[in-house]
Amino acid sequence: MQRQYRGAATREAERRDGMRRVADVRVRVLRSELDEPVRMSFGALAHRWTALVEVEADDGTVGHGESWINYPPWACFERVATIRRGIAPALVGEPVDDHRRLVAELRAGLAGFARQWGAPGPVAQALSGVDIALWDLVGKLRDASVAELLGGRERERVPVYASGLGPDGVAELVARVLEKGFTRAKCRVGLGEATDIATVDSARTLLTDDQLVLDANQAWTLEEAVRRLSRLASPATPWVEEPLRDMDPAELTALFRRTGIPAAAGENTYGRRGFAALAAHEAIAVLQPDVAKLGGVGELLAVCELAADHGKPVAPHWYGGGVALAAAAQVAAAHPAITGIEYDVRDNPFRDELVVGGFAVEHGEIAVPDGPGLGVEIDQDAVRRYEFADTAAPTAGAR
Repeated sequence: MQRQYRGAATREAERRDGMRRVADVRVRVLRSELDEPVRMSFGALAHRWTALVEVEADDGTVGHGESWINYPPWACFERVATIRRGIAPALVGEPVDDHRRLVAELRAGLAGFARQWGAPGPVAQALSGVDIALWDLVGKLRDASVAELLGGRERERVPVYASGLGPDGVAELVARVLEKGFTRAKCRVGLGEATDIATVDSARTLLTDDQLVLDANQAWTLEEAVRRLSRLASPATPWVEEPLRDMDPAELTALFRRTGIPAAAGENTYGRRGFAALAAHEAIAVLQPDVAKLGGVGELLAVCELAADHGKPVAPHWYGGGVALAAAAQVAAAHPAITGIEYDVRDNPFRDELVVGGFAVEHGEIAVPDGPGLGVEIDQDAVRRYEFADTAAPTAGAR
């Protein structure tokens, strides 16, 4: 991507005004082995992964962001290359306060590569980490939280809903759900009829139908979805997440009309046009953007505004680390469209150890961090403990 240079006179004026500039951009891949792989309809997750992005200003202040790299197992190598070689050289030397313009220019400059590469998702995921880090950095420099930068902090605590149930250890995980006061929980299905029935039936021993939602991870054809939902769902089921293999709009309509069960979607949607289509679709009840996937804080806010225009709730997808969870919570504190953030109830060191203090759930809610920027402190010992050495190298092109 060709770097957009600003004129020397403009740069000198900005320096005289005391404007901070980007001095360095770093990405560090973290990995933690799971005791038991997490099974999903398309494969198993053998490790926890996250890409921690650091954007440093010329006064030494560092903003932190997170980019989602759960799949495929080699995603970390692509993410490191995209940020180090495609994004960092274009950011170094640019004014920090103009972060919205910077991200917009990056998105426009990378769009052609994303189309030719066939990789709009990975490019958006890389931009997510950088965008979140820039918001964190600007908040720290202005001594304001991201929620305040977005227009105001409307609440101090935000609801979360439990995910990660099934297919293994369902009874133990449901006990965690009830202990922490969650009012809604999500079962993973799409792993075969017998397995799905066992998972849902086990969860239903303690959870009511209106508390239980389903996530098929795009496992089913239309006819399979109709058959499975006739057994797994009830009229009280609030929604089923990504039920169809291709998520075809016409098939989503057909599924809704044949079963009466609406869908939730958005974790694998990129671009405002795609979210506008979801918001307008009669079969979509809930939008689920992921701040570490779709492009960052600015894009999550845009989805919230789209959803509000259509009277639909936003329940951000989250299956990563504490930095992305903090970012989603900051947006939720500023925008009422967010009715609950996904919270994986399985053990997760990148939620509980990477961010000092973690995120304790009480009565189905988490506190919105109240410090500047994202409001969280990174535990550098945890970073060193979990850093994936195969990707540890200097940032290409950064100064």
